[in-house]
Amino acid sequence: MGIGNKKITKLAEGINESIKTDEALFDFEEYDDSLAERTGYSNYSYWRSTFYVFIKNRAALFFLIIMIALLVFTFIQPILPNQKSPTQIYIDPATNMQLRNHPPDSEFIFGTNSIGQDLWSRIWSGTRTSLMIGLLVAIWQAIAGITIGALWGYVRSLDRFITEAYNVIDNIPTTIILILLTYIMRPSIGTLVFAMCITGWRGMALFVRNQIVIIRDREYNLASKCLGPPTRRIITRNLLPYLVSVIMLRMALAIPEAIGSEVFLTYIGLGLPISIPSLGNLINEGRVVMMVSSLRYQLIFPAIVISIITISFYVIGNVFADAADPRNHI
Repeated sequence: MGIGNKKITKLAEGINESIKTDEALFDFEEYDDSLAERTGYSNYSYWRSTFYVFIKNRAALFFLIIMIALLVFTFIQPILPNQKSPTQIYIDPATNMQLRNHPPDSEFIFGTNSIGQDLWSRIWSGTRTSLMIGLLVAIWQAIAGITIGALWGYVRSLDRFITEAYNVIDNIPTTIILILLTYIMRPSIGTLVFAMCITGWRGMALFVRNQIVIIRDREYNLASKCLGPPTRRIITRNLLPYLVSVIMLRMALAIPEAIGSEVFLTYIGLGLPISIPSLGNLINEGRVVMMVSSLRYQLIFPAIVISIITISFYVIGNVFADAADPRNHI
């Protein structure tokens, strides 16, 4: 036993000598709070990541460029040189009569309509009118639909009341409401916007409500509620950011939908008066002469503009919705 203890003692002394020797070879690093914070830092940005994912889709980027160019040209067209009035009736100097159905040429790029008005100026003026209607309706749908939908989905005491009110309004066909309002009120841009806003919020509100019902009882929302913040803060900080992608998609689709409603109402004679150029008026005018092959340009040109707007907003909205989903961020 004595010999064993001596061997253990010598072994321990050797280890201690080795440790002392090794300590001379190393310097111990001191703890630094700033370095510890740096290791946990991330430069992730939600909107920057959304932008990078969006521009990777070439089709969406192409339609975005087309849409921006169309919007810019639509609003600067009146101030460009040598532009004609969209409401002026031009006279043929040879016959001293209205320059009706004049084919496209260097002076009248898109020709003239059946009463001698410049179709080029009327198309861009009509595009401005229809886009303004679409944007106003989309903004209203976002404000009213998101507000009502968020309260409908999160505040349980309001669920029954809003559900019953929604069912009553939803059982009335949208087309009938639009026709009645535009028939009773004086035809104008304000009348069309008002009629579409009365019915347009329902789809957005129901969609937001259903999405919030799905996520309102998740753990992080329950934990936030236990801290006692106001309902407004929970909705704006916890719930709505989760729905950014789908809300933007609904807004993008609301613009061509509103333009389509304007075209439909004008087509049945309850839209804007002829004195106000709009894509609906232009489509209606082109429909009258579409059976004459030499005059089909009066329908083709506004139809192309409507198609570009509709397809662009559809593609941009869908791709942006995918890009805004954090699960698609790298």
